[in-house]
Amino acid sequence: MKIPKPADGIVWITGASSGIGLALAEAHLARGWTVAVTARRTEPLQALAARFPGRVIVQPADITDADAINAAVAAIEAGQKIARAILNAGTYERDTAETFSAARFRRQVDLNLTGTAICLEAIMPRMIARNAGQIGLVASLAGLAGLPGSGSYSATKAGLIALAESLKFDLDKRGVAISAICPGFVKSPLTAKNTFPMPFLMEADAAANTIIKGLDANTFLIAFPEGLARPLRILRSLPYGVFFPLIARGTKGQD
Repeated sequence: MKIPKPADGIVWITGASSGIGLALAEAHLARGWTVAVTARRTEPLQALAARFPGRVIVQPADITDADAINAAVAAIEAGQKIARAILNAGTYERDTAETFSAARFRRQVDLNLTGTAICLEAIMPRMIARNAGQIGLVASLAGLAGLPGSGSYSATKAGLIALAESLKFDLDKRGVAISAICPGFVKSPLTAKNTFPMPFLMEADAAANTIIKGLDANTFLIAFPEGLARPLRILRSLPYGVFFPLIARGTKGQD
């Protein structure tokens, strides 16, 4: 399977107005890619384009709007084909058993899961038809295990990991690579709202470089930082009688 390079087309990044998405756009530009960026807020996308004249395609859209996303992808591909798509747009709202609401759950499902599915529906058939391309679904380490205070978020991110796993069986036969990207805590407008300790908190540019390294190596599960990802994977493999007490102890202070 051929992993795309800048000469093969462009990279499309959703949720590119801030945080990991913006850092991914900047990191790809530094590596010689032309980048198409999508987000609801236009101003940050235009500011990025002004910094890199002729190398940034601005296509603002709400990923929960199928018509808008289909139009954006068609407009991008009218110029150059999308060789790599990183579906990064998402949201996080803290919840507990005491504060849980179906409305909050639905908002996160709509953006994190359904919005990503809308983007997949727009780009995946094009890559399949070409027998080439690469897709990265940005999930989270919180998708590897249900963590305190993030029931809705963990559920949506676990869904993205399972979706990527399932799609890989078919996409491998079509020459299209897919990865599940699972960052830990990364500095962004979303994590800035957190009032609890965030171990191994990373800068967005460091996270972007780790993601690109994983994509270039065709790594399926890009889980980082290793100091947080490895213990979490080990804990996930333990019996629940061990898992729950250890997670509760390790996340003390997040109540």
